[in-house]
Amino acid sequence: MDLLHPAAPDRSSRFESRRCVESRTGALAALLTVCVAIAALLLPGAARAQDLEPRSYSNSPVGLNFALAGYAYTEGSVSFDPAVPLTNANLHTNSLVLGYSRSFALWGNSASFAVAVPYTKLAGSALYVGQPKTREIAGFGDPRFRISTNFYGSPALSAKEFGGYRQDLIIGASFVVSAPWSQNDPTRLVNIGTNRWGFKSEIGVSKAWGSWILEIAPGVTFFTDNDNFLNGGKLQQDPLYSVQGHLVHLFSGGVWAAFDTTFYAGGRTTINGEKGDTFQAATRAGVTVAIPVDRYNSVKLYGSGGTSSRTGSSYNAVGVAWQYRWGGGF
Repeated sequence: MDLLHPAAPDRSSRFESRRCVESRTGALAALLTVCVAIAALLLPGAARAQDLEPRSYSNSPVGLNFALAGYAYTEGSVSFDPAVPLTNANLHTNSLVLGYSRSFALWGNSASFAVAVPYTKLAGSALYVGQPKTREIAGFGDPRFRISTNFYGSPALSAKEFGGYRQDLIIGASFVVSAPWSQNDPTRLVNIGTNRWGFKSEIGVSKAWGSWILEIAPGVTFFTDNDNFLNGGKLQQDPLYSVQGHLVHLFSGGVWAAFDTTFYAGGRTTINGEKGDTFQAATRAGVTVAIPVDRYNSVKLYGSGGTSSRTGSSYNAVGVAWQYRWGGGF
């Protein structure tokens, strides 16, 4: 080697090294997506129609398993049904959740299945027909099942193949089922469970520009009737329409952060054939941060609050979720 005229740095080596780092960063960021998708199933009762789920339609390698444990705290009228004439509600919930998810291939595209079961402690007070009422209870909430698949821009890839993947435009869809298998006392105004099925379908569009990602996801939630509402009454609810948007920024090391917002409207209720003045129209906003800890573990932090509300649930929420993954050849 000529010490007076050292060789120039190998640009191709630097390029390959940078690609390797970007590949690992992209993979870690994508793996955190499932953590968000499961944790979003945690919120109790009516809050679930108002989910803020950034990166729900991002690609991830197939064959991965995810276990999740999370905690969420909410404050406000999160579980009060808009059909019940409660005012000055001050309700607090502390929820623990256990969840599982697996990514797989469906018609050549990436897809995932997730299930989450929350355990919630609820306490608070409100006015019912001008009279103060209190409620304190703990029990399991309605379990939720979610299946999602992408149709465009998100091919099913192995862990090895995923290293060369770069997101552009992704289009997908999801379907969530909420089952009435939880605590519900038909003699009480406020419960953890809803005593009815819920079905939410959603279309998601995710577009990447470098380290920025913009997402839009309109959806609709349908409800079956509650045939034992307040001592044998019948509660019916119209569909609740929603659209959520997210602006995501990817940082080095697989960290990402998102500004989240949602608007929902509809959900007017009918009790024993009489329609109530319970048409909902509200907006929420929040922030989500996802951080990889190591190759197998990651943490997500999130918070959100209501920005406007005509009627229905209005609450603040904060939470943390831990995720462990295995399988898929990683």
